[in-house]
Amino acid sequence: MIFDAAVLGRTLRVEVREQDGRYSVVIDGQLHDVDCQQTGRDFVSLLLDGRSYEVGLEQRHDGYIVRLSDDSLQVELAEAARGVAGPARKPAAGPARVVAPMPGKVVRVLVVPGQEVPAGQGLVVMEAMKMENELRSPRPGTVQQVVVHEGQAVETGALLAVVS
Repeated sequence: MIFDAAVLGRTLRVEVREQDGRYSVVIDGQLHDVDCQQTGRDFVSLLLDGRSYEVGLEQRHDGYIVRLSDDSLQVELAEAARGVAGPARKPAAGPARVVAPMPGKVVRVLVVPGQEVPAGQGLVVMEAMKMENELRSPRPGTVQQVVVHEGQAVETGALLAVVS
């Protein structure tokens, strides 16, 4: 998963790769080894490059408030990071397939087949790296299929829903 994160007036390019429960995170070209374990509803324990951190995460509509022991940071995530479709582009023909942008777990299914949805309506919420990502409809239409269920693990590119 590649996205931009704005923090302290800087925008950083972030790439996250998961393998066997550990993460390789490249931030502006620098590789970091990360282990992330949830320790409470809004807290995670991070092992970052061998150093341990206890971090509070407060989800916001545009990203997170990250609470450290001595500071708080607002981190704004680019649209793709939150799993939100970019500017709506209508495919030449056929239904819009909504796929998993990263490996993760489906935590909520927000629609049912036959439901009318506007462009940008949330369809599925996935969790990856202890962050929830809402995947939205790329265009207005009718939900034709919801292929996943809550609690299901999915890989990058897995079909989640179809809107036409």
